[in-house]
Amino acid sequence: MELGLALAQYGRFASLESVQRVAREAEELGFAGLWVGDRLLTPLHPRDRYPGGGGTIPAEHLVFLDPFAVLSVAAAATRRVRLGTSTLNACWYPPMVLARSLATIDALSGGRMIAGFGLGWSSDEYAAVGVPWESRAARLDATLDLLHAAWTADPVSYADERWQVAPSRVFPKPPGGMPVYLAGFAPSALERVGRRADGWLGAALPIPVLTGMWAAIRRAAEDAGRDPEALRMVLRANPIVTDAPAPEAHVPSAGTVAQIADYLAAAAEAGADEILLDLQLTARDDDHLLDLARAFRAALS
Repeated sequence: MELGLALAQYGRFASLESVQRVAREAEELGFAGLWVGDRLLTPLHPRDRYPGGGGTIPAEHLVFLDPFAVLSVAAAATRRVRLGTSTLNACWYPPMVLARSLATIDALSGGRMIAGFGLGWSSDEYAAVGVPWESRAARLDATLDLLHAAWTADPVSYADERWQVAPSRVFPKPPGGMPVYLAGFAPSALERVGRRADGWLGAALPIPVLTGMWAAIRRAAEDAGRDPEALRMVLRANPIVTDAPAPEAHVPSAGTVAQIADYLAAAAEAGADEILLDLQLTARDDDHLLDLARAFRAALS
């Protein structure tokens, strides 16, 4: 099992100094991946319930830096660690622009990008960027088709009811294409992961639920004629770390480092290849975030 860390990006960590320091020191600590998320706005009266934290958008998300800019800073501050998105709301972006942005970061980082995509949860954000909420799943599939063409074909051409790309030369291209991971928990989302992704961006769910979803993804891969052993699972955990032990029912959402590490070790046994720790909701400052990162590294080594 490898450990990844969410980059400084939101709340009190939304600063150049934090992005640079967390990226640099996480690499020095031996973390395998640095990951960013994607938030556009915080509605005063949201149409949709936030999927976590009791349904309320975290106050820390009020300030949320652009993921492409944060990854660019991290690429310049590091040399080895992988750079990933968990997750980009793929449907917000014109696919050719998205392809160029991610391929550029991949080129500037020496081929370290992992493109992680999801559908998002907020219809308010879709409305703000002028993208239909109702057809988002079909739009994601079409986006993935066009990204694949932009990153692997020469010349590139594409045409559907949304986008028309005349036969064109499109560079830079990620050597061998770019790994694409997909998020989601609905049966259709799990099927899409197995059918066309390189990995699954999961979450810290109860272990039986996690294993059931992972089994569904592997079955979908087999049904599509793909090797399920080639898929990777990256499991996101956003814990509130406590000094005193939390009730077991609250773990892994909250608990001591030891409690949360025990859950994460069980998740690794269930198939997780990488644990993505987002400590921005619990850390007081950069020093505290990095101290917690060290503590989890020690507990899981």
